[in-house]
Amino acid sequence: MNNYDKNLAKIDAKTTLVGLLATPIGHSVSPQMHNVGYTISGLNYAYLAFEVGPDKLKETVEGMKAMGVAGFNVSMPNKIDVIQYLDELDDTAKFSRASNTVVNQNGKLIGYNTDGLGYVKNLEEHGVELQGKKVTLVGSGGAATPIAIQLVQSGIKEISIFARNDKFFSAAEENAAYINNEMKDFGVKANVFPLEDKEAFRKEIAESAVLANATSLGMKPLDELSIVDDMTDVLRKDLIVTDVVYNPRKTKLLTQAEAAGAKAINGLGMVLWQGALAYKLFTGEDMPIAEVKEIVFGKEV
Repeated sequence: MNNYDKNLAKIDAKTTLVGLLATPIGHSVSPQMHNVGYTISGLNYAYLAFEVGPDKLKETVEGMKAMGVAGFNVSMPNKIDVIQYLDELDDTAKFSRASNTVVNQNGKLIGYNTDGLGYVKNLEEHGVELQGKKVTLVGSGGAATPIAIQLVQSGIKEISIFARNDKFFSAAEENAAYINNEMKDFGVKANVFPLEDKEAFRKEIAESAVLANATSLGMKPLDELSIVDDMTDVLRKDLIVTDVVYNPRKTKLLTQAEAAGAKAINGLGMVLWQGALAYKLFTGEDMPIAEVKEIVFGKEV
């Protein structure tokens, strides 16, 4: 039995439950990551994954609260919808209007968001300097919003947000308006464009230091697709290309980026860092990041 598997053998009547609510969920590394951390730290916690979509989210959240769990993570597609079922929001969730981490504080469910800081920490780990840079961000959902908000607080000078021109496009407009109005003290200019405007997409990427995919495009069953499929010539050697998708470890976008000589950064580091922040919120203890990183991810982060 591997050392980190021994955590399962220690489950007893005093074990504290932590969960993950998402769909699809089979690809998630969060259960392994958190349980490895609990075992190394000697914490009597167990982290389980639950296949939950918007149709069962309300009942599941109520059930988690009723059972007295320590908390739970929320992933796609529930990060925005879950807000309405929580009792209170930390500023990280309030500003990003999405929550990926919920803590049960004496029967009160408090929503947090560790995605944005996890994303920025991942960039820092890869030596990316954000100060004074322009970023092109694709997406407007539960991952894109906190990333945009955190980037604004990390010293960038401008962000161009692209999203499909559908019923969710208003979320991208809201994000840009929020940055330009509510966060104007940071001095960051936010632009918003429909992803279908290829001319604008090309122009904004050309002016940017970072191209970030914050959508599920590239993850199964969309793993044969990329946000630049019809215009890979926008990729260049001095461009940093990031993806929130971590399964597959190298998405089609990142493969295209490497072929163009660009620096490609997958979503594993973001998962690790957002998980470490959530771990601290759930347990009050620091995740043993170095050990978890080596055991769960090896050299891929």
